[in-house]
Amino acid sequence: MASDREKALLAAHFTQNSPVQIHVITMSDRASAGEYEDRSGPKLEECIEAFLQDTGITANVDRVILSDDADGLKDEILKTKAAGTHVLFTTGGTGVGPRDNTPDVVLPMADKVIPGVMELVRMKYGVNKPCAVLSRTVCATMGEMLIFVLPGSTKGVAEYMGEIVEVLPHLLCVLHQLDVH
Repeated sequence: MASDREKALLAAHFTQNSPVQIHVITMSDRASAGEYEDRSGPKLEECIEAFLQDTGITANVDRVILSDDADGLKDEILKTKAAGTHVLFTTGGTGVGPRDNTPDVVLPMADKVIPGVMELVRMKYGVNKPCAVLSRTVCATMGEMLIFVLPGSTKGVAEYMGEIVEVLPHLLCVLHQLDVH
């Protein structure tokens, strides 16, 4: 759980004049084609809003739906980073299917990979649902931008976000050199 000190530092750093910029990308051929409604992107946004509710941190959250196209995702990530985004979440494309390429695009672009976050979630939920360990989720940095690559199911999003929000404040403090030690 985030400490009160971390929340206070982040609330002072990310103000109305300079909010934390959060971008959510849903990776889905069918949702991008309008064949069905994206539910994982809105679920992710709902989890973010719930996390921010009592922190005092001001944020802007935007969301886009893309097809499972590697070049399109790479372009969106570069555009997102150039726009000064602080936290990028993707949902979808983490399986082993032929069009599941989100981690394969993100990992070569990352400066640092933070494996423990996703390993914890895979192990926690994999104990009762062995297929959970097949997800190729990623937590990484690209400059000062955090990247979280999450599964495409609403249940998966909720499970991962339940753990991510526990470390997100500390990660933001460290990346933005806010003294938490």
